[in-house]
Amino acid sequence: MELHANDYSLEYWQKQDPTLVKFPFDNELILNKMWQFSPPSRFLTNYRDIISESKNINLYTYANVMNITANEISSKIEEVEIKSAVGKSHKVRANQFILACGAIQNARILLASNKQIAIGLGNGNDLVGRYFMEHFELKTSEVWFSKDYPMKLYKNILGETKARAELGLKESIQEKYEVLNGTVSFVPLSKAKLWKPLIEKQHNDPFYDYSNNSNSIGEKIKRKLSKLKDRNIKNIENAYSVFTRMEQEPKFFSRICLHDEKDSLGMPKAHLKWNLNTLEKKSLRTLNMIIARQMGIADIGRMKLAEFLVDEDDNTWSDSISFGRHHMGTTRMDDDPKKGVVDSNCKVHGISNLYIAGSSCFPTSGAANPTFTLVALSLRLSDHIKNLISKNS
Repeated sequence: MELHANDYSLEYWQKQDPTLVKFPFDNELILNKMWQFSPPSRFLTNYRDIISESKNINLYTYANVMNITANEISSKIEEVEIKSAVGKSHKVRANQFILACGAIQNARILLASNKQIAIGLGNGNDLVGRYFMEHFELKTSEVWFSKDYPMKLYKNILGETKARAELGLKESIQEKYEVLNGTVSFVPLSKAKLWKPLIEKQHNDPFYDYSNNSNSIGEKIKRKLSKLKDRNIKNIENAYSVFTRMEQEPKFFSRICLHDEKDSLGMPKAHLKWNLNTLEKKSLRTLNMIIARQMGIADIGRMKLAEFLVDEDDNTWSDSISFGRHHMGTTRMDDDPKKGVVDSNCKVHGISNLYIAGSSCFPTSGAANPTFTLVALSLRLSDHIKNLISKNS
């Protein structure tokens, strides 16, 4: 299920449904960021037939990129070597090349294309694979309301909610406290207690399809909810678990590099070095602390911070930390080749006909899902390539 930030304003949704009530918080501190839900969208399912039937696109599947070959001075790409799972190899030649394989694979392919230059293509300043970013997310607190509070605006209910609000800090407050961007959402505590961290689910089953899990989760909750009722937790129907999603600071040492081990095709595997720091922990704590204070000031309930957030000198992390599966930043954009891998047109610095599409070009990550932004960048890149072709034709 996709979540799209700020599709419509809070006022728009309140006009659609007057029962949507926002928290009585200080508007100079707290923002209500609206998210709209759409049905699960899989590009393969939605667009494969359109691409296959297109008269100006040739689609080749099972064609794994093994190496990108440049000219003698590495200023222009001449061909790409591809290989199938059964060992058949081919070479593809074109006037323009676009690498659009995701932030991990984009970096991996550039680094592994090292037959001509040992450090890999586009890596003259040792930036390919660096500044890897994810949206880390985890349970950070619990809210216990003094009485039943109208939470329809904030509830995250799979299959039922079309739009919801998440709480964040105003930009001026972020600047004041020198913290990163983030948002918090609310899930009924009775349900949240049954949820496992996403990282644990993926560790146990890396091919689990989360796009179609609303029914299975709902049935599991119905079967297990009686266990919580048996514990007789007082007023749990007025309690919510707070989930926080945070952006990461772009860090030089958070990176994708090549592993010594190779895959079945002989390609070096990707090795992730994911780095978290004190700024991210401070940002997580500050966001939750400000919201907790607002809960108390409004006298509608109390927030109980998770143990790892209570002490401001505690820089440890909860075991429940997870991720959004939003890989970003490994071929970051900057017009200065010493600061980025691609320029403002997504062209790799120093190579005239190699472009990169996707979230690997992001210089920062924000706190919202990256799909809309990376699609917008890709459409912008396609317009740029079309203009190049028309000029040269």
